[in-house]
Amino acid sequence: MSERGLSLRQARPSDAVPLARLYVESWQDTYAAILPHSLLANMSVDVHAARIGRAIGKGAVLVAEDRRHGVIGLTGFGAARDNGLGFDGEVYTLYVAPAFLGQGAGRTLLHGAFASLKRRAFHSCVIWSHARNHACFFYQAMGGLRAGERQVMLGGQEVGEVAFGWKKLALSPRKLTT
Repeated sequence: MSERGLSLRQARPSDAVPLARLYVESWQDTYAAILPHSLLANMSVDVHAARIGRAIGKGAVLVAEDRRHGVIGLTGFGAARDNGLGFDGEVYTLYVAPAFLGQGAGRTLLHGAFASLKRRAFHSCVIWSHARNHACFFYQAMGGLRAGERQVMLGGQEVGEVAFGWKKLALSPRKLTT
């Protein structure tokens, strides 16, 4: 896939199940050696489709599509859930199908999320990532600065998360494809 074969659009209600499937597969791929197997094995496409469907209804989900392969990525965004860090917007999810990592979809999705947040009068953005997720390198390359850390419970296991923040809704000029 080249960026020329990639398009970005607002998610539609009919996208909820394919996006939930992509979400679950991405978690199972990304966190296989990090999170408990039972957590990953019990992830429900139906549960995530309902959650994604609600976000789609708010106009807060973008889809990356490859001309030949269809939906390959998603991002969800809105108001920051943790006001203590000083960011008003947040990217809640940003996932690219494992087979399409490193080909520009992540950058395209992040750029689209920032543009959507700007249109909604947000000025800054935070993204929380599992501390052992390789996406941390991507967020740093996109200009995100480490803005905080926290511990959360996932599948009965305490795991670290790292916040990456942008005081202005603009990506780093450095070229990196994800």
